[in-house]
Amino acid sequence: MRHTSTRHTSRTSRSRLLTGGALLAVLTAGGLGTVAANAADSPAPAAASAPAVSGPAKGELTRTTHLTLAAATEAAQAAVDAAEKENQRVSVAVVDRNGNTLVTLRGDGAGPQSYESAERKAFTAVSWNAPTSELAKRLEQAPNLKDIPGTLFLGGGAPVTAQGAPVAGIGVAGAPSGDLDEKFARAGVAALGR
Repeated sequence: MRHTSTRHTSRTSRSRLLTGGALLAVLTAGGLGTVAANAADSPAPAAASAPAVSGPAKGELTRTTHLTLAAATEAAQAAVDAAEKENQRVSVAVVDRNGNTLVTLRGDGAGPQSYESAERKAFTAVSWNAPTSELAKRLEQAPNLKDIPGTLFLGGGAPVTAQGAPVAGIGVAGAPSGDLDEKFARAGVAALGR
């Protein structure tokens, strides 16, 4: 008989446990349903009912023009091709009007320093809307220009303009002279709009 009552006690404990667990689940679900229902009936928080912030007025906006990625890639490739025709190993960078790099191509055998130099020349050209060879001459009158972060006042950067305003810059680095670098950058500019 002991064996039977142990079984009976074990079944009773299991039944109580299962019944208690089911009851707890029902109560929890009912409580959550009540909380959800109360939340749906309550008014929205004060932040949600705040007035909407209006955008800028019509006269407070401006638009800028940028090269497409396809055009930037075409210009960079044209610069690399021009350098290769003269057996020069260069890197080319094209930046947008804001100085953000769009495309960088490193020609076969270009030196490791040429990559960053090309970006900085492109940035400098678009920032001042002038070839970097001309800007290098300005250093004689204003030597502190070279201290502006991200710039490089060596020949090899050419601006890309549309209706007289800069829209991009092309920088080339790696040839033996800034004059050659700039010649290749101008070949990139010339490839646009053909």
